[in-house]
Amino acid sequence: MRRAFDNDPRYRLVEGDAKDAELLTELAVDCDHVVAGAAMIGGISYFHEFAYDLLAENERICAATFDAAINSFRLGRLQKITVLSSSMVFESASVFPTPEGAQASSPPPRSTYGFQKLATEYFARGAHEQYALPYTIVRPFNCVGIGERRALRDHDVMSGNVKLAMSHVVPDLVQKVLKGQDPLHILGDGSQVRHYTYGGDLARGIRLAMESERALNEDFNLSTARKTTVRELAEVIWRKVHGPDKPLRLISDPPYEHDVQMRVPDVRKAGELLGFEATTSLEDVLDEVIPWIREEIAAGRI
Repeated sequence: MRRAFDNDPRYRLVEGDAKDAELLTELAVDCDHVVAGAAMIGGISYFHEFAYDLLAENERICAATFDAAINSFRLGRLQKITVLSSSMVFESASVFPTPEGAQASSPPPRSTYGFQKLATEYFARGAHEQYALPYTIVRPFNCVGIGERRALRDHDVMSGNVKLAMSHVVPDLVQKVLKGQDPLHILGDGSQVRHYTYGGDLARGIRLAMESERALNEDFNLSTARKTTVRELAEVIWRKVHGPDKPLRLISDPPYEHDVQMRVPDVRKAGELLGFEATTSLEDVLDEVIPWIREEIAAGRI
């Protein structure tokens, strides 16, 4: 897939192992900023299929990244590391909307994925405490947009008569509706609450967090303020594809163990300190996502 920045003279792609601390250290020596975003990721099926690897592999990636960042900072070059964490650090939260800081007062995440993301935040705090490495932590909530395809190590998961694409609710519901599934299968009873945030908005929030002096040694929830249940999401997608007249019928499949019922962020801090607001509506996101997934289905990639 070609990208707009591929031919930019300031852009360089290096292919290598993100766990290779020596390679990362060599690269970070010339960097003003490191974004700790590399990770083994996938949909909710990943949490079960790779419960150990999500912890072990991502810890190795994280340690190599911070080793490189600390080295560059001690040499006087690096200014800051920005850490991409996850809303899953709040997997066991009971306060909604959930503010920054609740990860310290909530029970630890139940999934190894959420636990490792929390560990990533402790890497940032530990590196700052011991080496004075400046940091910013950002927690994207339910990123949606185009470009996501099946994870390389994901296994086949059936939902009714349709094989899931990424085990992420938006693309999987869209592809099931486009493939004509009726009644439409959802996980659980559909009352799960999420904040579906456009990837373009999140990219802008991450950049604000990287560049703002007010973000120094702070953590931020990056999310739309709009909450949506899975049933409401299914209804919007169904109407986008089928129009107003075709009735929506739902079937509830057994949910995954780590399918959190409530994930509702407090977004005030990012607004107050960064001036960040996720402004793209779910409807506008789907107007972009649905045609892209339709093309992916036609090309045989989903």
